[in-house]
Formats: sequence, C-alpha cells, structure tokens
Amino acid sequence: MAYESLLSVLQDKHKLSVAELKKVERVQKTSVSETVPQLLVKLGLCSELDVADAFVESGRFEKITPDQYPLEVQLPETVPLRFLKNYHVIGLSQNDDITVALMDPEDRFVIDALKLATGKNIIPKVGLLSEIDAALEVQYGEGRSQMDKLVDDLTVDDLGEEDLEHLKDLASEAPVIKMVNLIMQRAIETRASDIHIEPFEQSLKVRLRVDGVLKDIDAPSVKSTAAVISRIKIMAKLNIAERRLPQDGRIKVQMLGKELDLRVSTIPTMYGESVVIRLLDKENTVLDFAALGFSGKHLQQFINVLAQPHGIILITGPTGSGKSTTMYAALKQLNTSERKIITVEDPVEYQMDGVNQIQAKPQIGLTFASALRSIVRQDPDVIMIGEMRDLETARIAVQSALTGHLVLSTLHTNDAAGGVTRLLDMGLEEYLLTSTVNGILAQRLVRKLCPECKQRYTPPPDIIDGMRLRRFAPMGDIVLYKPVGCASCGGLGYRGRLAIIEFLQMTDPLRKLIMAHEEAGAIQRLAIEEGMTTMYENGLIKALQGITSLEEVLRVTSET
Repeated sequence: MAYESLLSVLQDKHKLSVAELKKVERVQKTSVSETVPQLLVKLGLCSELDVADAFVESGRFEKITPDQYPLEVQLPETVPLRFLKNYHVIGLSQNDDITVALMDPEDRFVIDALKLATGKNIIPKVGLLSEIDAALEVQYGEGRSQMDKLVDDLTVDDLGEEDLEHLKDLASEAPVIKMVNLIMQRAIETRASDIHIEPFEQSLKVRLRVDGVLKDIDAPSVKSTAAVISRIKIMAKLNIAERRLPQDGRIKVQMLGKELDLRVSTIPTMYGESVVIRLLDKENTVLDFAALGFSGKHLQQFINVLAQPHGIILITGPTGSGKSTTMYAALKQLNTSERKIITVEDPVEYQMDGVNQIQAKPQIGLTFASALRSIVRQDPDVIMIGEMRDLETARIAVQSALTGHLVLSTLHTNDAAGGVTRLLDMGLEEYLLTSTVNGILAQRLVRKLCPECKQRYTPPPDIIDGMRLRRFAPMGDIVLYKPVGCASCGGLGYRGRLAIIEFLQMTDPLRKLIMAHEEAGAIQRLAIEEGMTTMYENGLIKALQGITSLEEVLRVTSET
C-alpha cells in the first residue's frame, strides 16, 4: 500500500490503529477516485490536522498556515477553477516554478495534471482541506462561506407547528446534515467544550465555548432554525414533537478522527428551542493531577486524604470549574483491583473501566438518595455521588462514611470554607460533619498562556506592592507574562486550561469552630493561619511561574 511513511507516522502517534488501517485498505479497493489521506479524513479516522502534521513529520513537505494563502490568484487561466475545487488545490506563488498547497502532496495525478496545464515544475506543500477551500473562495471572488452555500441549497417552506413529517424530512436533507456536521467539525477543530445554538427573532446564533470563553462562529440563516434543531434532536433520540418542555439526550459520533460523546440539552425559548451540546472528548481528557494544575503541597495533601480508608472528600466550585474532571482523576487514582467503586451521577460524563456507574433517573424515582440506599448493600469501598443536592443525600453520605466507606462528592460553593456552612445550612448536624469530612477542595479554571507566543514583562511597583507578589518570590526580579496570539493558539494568546485550587484539610481547631457554628469567614481565616494557600494565592504563584496571566487570575478569583 502506498503512503507507508504517512501511515507509519500516524500509527506511531497512536492516531491510527491496525484495525482502522485495514478498514482504509478495504475501502480503497472500491474507491479508486480517493487517495488514502482523503479516505482517512472522510471515514472520520483522522482529522485534517493529524494528516497534515503526519506529512510534515514524514519528511519532505512544509505545512501552510491560514495567513500564508495569498489573496490574489496565483495560477494561470489554463488551470480551471473546477479542477482546483474538485481536487482541493490552490496556487501559492508563481516564478520559474509554481508552488501549490493541497491536502495530499503525494497525489501524482494532481501534480502531473498541473505540470501539464502550466508547463512548469510544481512544488507541493501541505494544507488543511477546509483552509484550502476557504482560500479558493477568497482568491476566486465568491467570498462566501460553506454555511452560506448550504443555506442556498436548503429549500424551506413556512412550517406549521404540527407539520412534523415535513420537519423530519427536512432534518434528513443533505444540506441540514452538512450544516450540523460543519458546526460540530468547527467545535472539534477549535477544541470547544460546548456548542450553544440560540434562536432569536431575526437570526440563529451559534457560539462555541473555547477554554471557558464564548465566541461567535458562522451560523445558518434563521429560516433553517427548525430544521437544524430538529436534526440535533433526532441525533440525540429526543422527541421532536415536544417543543414546550426541556429535554436531555446523548449523541455518540466519530468525527475528525475522534470518538466523541455529546450531551444535548434543549430548553424552550420565545423563538424556538435553545440547544447546548457539551463535547466530551475521551482522548483529550487528561485524568492526571499534575496536568490539571495540582502541584507541591496541594497535590501531596489531596493524595494523603484520598489514601484514608473512610470519610468524605468534597470538591466545590461553580458550574464549569472542572469539578467532575478532578473527581474522575481521583477515581482513577483509587481504581485498583482491591477496591470496589460505585458512583451515582446525573449525567455519567466519562465511562471508566472497573467503576460501577449508575445514571440517576429522578423521573422513575432513581434519585441520588434512593440509589445510595441500595449502593451500601453492594459492599463498596468507595462511593462517588455526583452532587450533594439535599439533606437526605448528605445524611446517607455521612452514614456511609461512618460505616467505613470513602465518599467523594461535589457542592456548589465559592470557596472551601463555604462547603462547611452549606452542609450546615442544609440541616446536617455539626457533630456528624466534623466526624466525617476529611477535606474540602475548592477550584476554578484559568486559561493557560500559549507557550509559543507568551511575552514576559516586569510589572510596575504598585502592582508588586498591592498584590504583595514579593512573598512568592523573595529574591530576584519579579516577572509576569501576557498573552500575545499566534497561529498555534488561533490568535487568542491562550491554549488549554488548568485549575487554581485551595484545599481545606479538617483539623481539631477547625472542628471546634464548626461545632461552635462559626461563619465561613472565621473558618477560612483559621485555615489560612494553619497554612492553607487560597485560590487567589495559588493563582498568583502560577502567574509568576508563567503558566497563566495575572488578568486570568483576577477574572476568576479575588483576595479574601
């Protein structure tokens, strides 16, 4: 089979399995018009970026970035636009030789055809198929996005509220399927965690949450709103006839070489249903404490508490602060053949081998509390509760901890000390809380500076003094870093996220304060006196280390 060096690189990087390679070989025998790289992307086995990077690593080709595509046409009129579009090739420059970018720089048919049409030597470079197509639109004057073209292909009549069969047919049409796939593809390419599809009176808005921040992308026209939302509901096996109540579902897809688990949530709004899709990428989920932002004292303290045979460990923070990922990292640490682990979650976000995971279903009476009552009869060593939502759940968790189980759960509070007062406010007795809770971890997510383009600078003296930065760097110059933006991070200056954390470990002096019903502020102050590093301080340390920026730390937390 041709392309040995390309396939070898993809296999070495674990982007292509032996079984997937055999699948490509089988398909290629019946598909003479498509080359191996094109099949890898078309079958969803590898992303365009994976293929381009593999060509570069295999030795002979240079990759083209979006800003390197010229705005003017670089090829003579003897090369028809139809040929360029069919084979996804674009001219970059023309001198004695002609330099072109194409997805498959080893495609001899395309290279020979260009050589014949131009009478010049062709120098091939590697480009991403989607970027080549977009650059062709710019060069040849149409300047219209893929989404605009798909909308043109869609014929939408005015739909009545009850015209469900027509809606189903419309949602199954090729343009609608391509629209939804294009939105998902853009989300995967930009490493988005969520897709927000929001209908308004005059427009349909599509936004992606990348590293915690929402940004607009090219959206379908408002006339396709019903069809696009119905398509997503059909994929998630939701009831497309029910538009008045919220619904939840899941979609499993393989796209751009990734196997994705999508969580779909719909709610009715004034102009249609608003849809949010959470993308759970199993390959990119790193369940490793160091990668999540744990280091030094915090890491050792948390591992020590996890090693205790019984008690409760709480992880707190607002929605989207990475609590679930930390919880799964803890479960991974505990997941050995000697321990039986059972979880009750709503929903189950990541499936873990060796862990018995229960999906809560309140509509049939399977709540956290009812599931927990049955779990303790299953002889578990570790119990994970998705969230402590009510007193009944908290009471059963405490009873489980008292009878020799290690219990992990989450709460929605602003800091670690707030976790104590939240449980007391629920109605949990203070003597039960102090005898079972081993530690409370609070966290937020900050964006990591792009290592390729971050720029160091010396902060002014008023910043150094006002934030007391000298306590973290008593010797030498104090240096911070700021985002710049480059091709590697998409011009944002940030790439990826990590947690800033504080860990309140239960001690006898703290137990006395809790028994005396002291407020969260007093508990926080005593914990700091005992050596607890706050989230704010942990963020400042990471800013001084060049991992994140000072602005990011101040965006998510403040000095208490």
